[in-house]
Amino acid sequence: MSKHRTEDTRLLDKQLLQQALVMSVKKLDPRVMFRNPIMFVVEVTAVFATVLFLAGLGREGSAVAGQICLWLWFTVLFANFAESLAEGRGKARADSLRQTKSSTQAKKLSRLGARGYELVPSETLRKGDLVLVEAGDTIPADGEVVDGIASVNEAAITGESAPVIRESGGDRSGVTGGTVVVSDAIRVRVTANPGDSFLDRMIGLVEGASRQKTPNEIALTILLVGLTIIFLVVVAALPLYAAYSGAVLPTVFLVALLITLIPTTIGGLLSAIGIAGMDRLVKANVVAKSGRAVEAAGDVDTLLLDKTGTITYGNRMAHAFVPVGGASEQELAEAALLSSLSDDTPEGKSIVTLARKRYKLSINEGAIAEFVPFSAQTRMSGVDLENGVEIRKGAVDSMLRYAGGREAAVSGGESLMVAPVELKPVVERISKSGGTPLVVARDGHLLGVVHLKDIVKPHIRERFEQLRAMGIRTVMVTGDNPQTAAAIAAEAGVDDFLAEATPERKLELIREEQAKGRLVAMCGDGSNDAPALAQADVGVCMNDGTAAAKEAGNLIDLDSDPTKLIEVVMIGKQLLISRGALTTFSIANDVAKYFAIIPALFMAAYPQLAALNVMNLTSPESAILAAVIFNALIIIALVPLALRGVKYRAASAGALLRNNLLVYGLGGLILPFVGIKLIDLVITGLGLV
Repeated sequence: MSKHRTEDTRLLDKQLLQQALVMSVKKLDPRVMFRNPIMFVVEVTAVFATVLFLAGLGREGSAVAGQICLWLWFTVLFANFAESLAEGRGKARADSLRQTKSSTQAKKLSRLGARGYELVPSETLRKGDLVLVEAGDTIPADGEVVDGIASVNEAAITGESAPVIRESGGDRSGVTGGTVVVSDAIRVRVTANPGDSFLDRMIGLVEGASRQKTPNEIALTILLVGLTIIFLVVVAALPLYAAYSGAVLPTVFLVALLITLIPTTIGGLLSAIGIAGMDRLVKANVVAKSGRAVEAAGDVDTLLLDKTGTITYGNRMAHAFVPVGGASEQELAEAALLSSLSDDTPEGKSIVTLARKRYKLSINEGAIAEFVPFSAQTRMSGVDLENGVEIRKGAVDSMLRYAGGREAAVSGGESLMVAPVELKPVVERISKSGGTPLVVARDGHLLGVVHLKDIVKPHIRERFEQLRAMGIRTVMVTGDNPQTAAAIAAEAGVDDFLAEATPERKLELIREEQAKGRLVAMCGDGSNDAPALAQADVGVCMNDGTAAAKEAGNLIDLDSDPTKLIEVVMIGKQLLISRGALTTFSIANDVAKYFAIIPALFMAAYPQLAALNVMNLTSPESAILAAVIFNALIIIALVPLALRGVKYRAASAGALLRNNLLVYGLGGLILPFVGIKLIDLVITGLGLV
């Protein structure tokens, strides 16, 4: 089942619909409606029209007036329903999150070295408190590991069942309340007061009630209010014009005219669009400290990405075996395999995997007498076989010294060893390509080089091409030397790179980009990333990062996946394009209503206006009622689109604008002509007017 089909099914959830219907009525409270100025005007107008209807009950035209009142109330209810449905989806998600947020007993420490602890409820913990968390314990609050190392199950927060390592003194020291320590024990310094944890923020975010309007949304609301005031003045002036021209304008008709001309469609859907955008962010397991960051993500011009873990897998992996000195590739692979059997590093495991996969090697491990572990002093590791054969692998200079020293020991004099002539070119070629050469020797004879390289993640080049099509410039940030960085940047397809990056250089780069008028996004997890995260317009911090990084960022990725930055950009763009598309549609469909109502109001006084009655509507009454009905129904028809969002496709700003005008502008212009005409035929056929 596709993602969109799944979301559509959720929209039709019976319980969700029932809750939304109830909330639609509760939101009629003027104190609630006042937060949406457009729909507040509609509600006040509906009350006024209802009073007029009741006052004129039984008189000629009261039936039409009653129907107009009914559809005005439906307009308000449908707008409330759209917002309630969006909030309901978020609250359902919040309820599941709230189940993970339970009160636990915390082992509070008086000081870091204390042996004993005091059991206290987790909700009494304050920022700065120290707690002991042992295997099987639930971490009572958000914090930072200050002592120890442990594996932590974060499935309650991230949905990922595989435990992760959290330790003190590094960039993986952050822990989240509600997660469980699986093994060992850690001491944690609490970094958040009650009510201010990531879970609390996430619950508040998805429930919608605490969602603050973003600057873009506020600006659009001001525009819509301005248009409403203009149309209010216009409608208020029409009775004077009618008196001058001799036309008769029932007050209820003027009420209907006002509601159909003001931008009720986007006014009714604006909150739902914003809440749904936040809901999509939550689905991506990202906590936003502010809506401003989400919108800024949609306008990002420059994207800074760490090489390690984002563009590459983060661990060097065996890529090829390059023999030298007459050795065969299989001979080299077998020696490399033997020397790596006890190597638990990702690099060692990848050598074993590549050798077995490529040559189907079968090793008799019983022939191994002793494993020689890697040490910082020798910078090599290996194995001694029972038959006396020594196999070693290590850094180039270390292996050259080892081979020379062994030759000297065997000959009883100085080393006369000369490295194979092809060794140096091979090492240089691997280094220039951004890889790491690892030399392998058997009994002091150099067999060749294992080419280790940072493996660029599959399809990452295509992702960067999509970003480029959006007009976003990608910059890879790495601590590697310029030569290595250039090779990886070329393979990954980024637009630029920053090599030998320091915290100061990252900050300088972001400021340079912002000085050129560009919005910058970056991700990070370490304390050294905090200045850059704070400076960036969009700073995505990993949940397993340090407290300093979390404080500096404005988005927190609970999955600690650096590639999520790309997804956040897509969500931001979808939010902006959805709002823009529906605003275009709303304003365009108001145009059609002019042709439905204005001729109907003044055709009797000015027969020439019949030329504008392009829909050939039956009567003034049917024209006005049909326009009011369409105005209400179009809101409910657009609810699925508002909640699901307009699909974003990578394109230039010009192409997006053109597509927006053609689809939603032209569609918003044509659809009301068709809809109002059909409704006119139906209500006339049913004898409602």
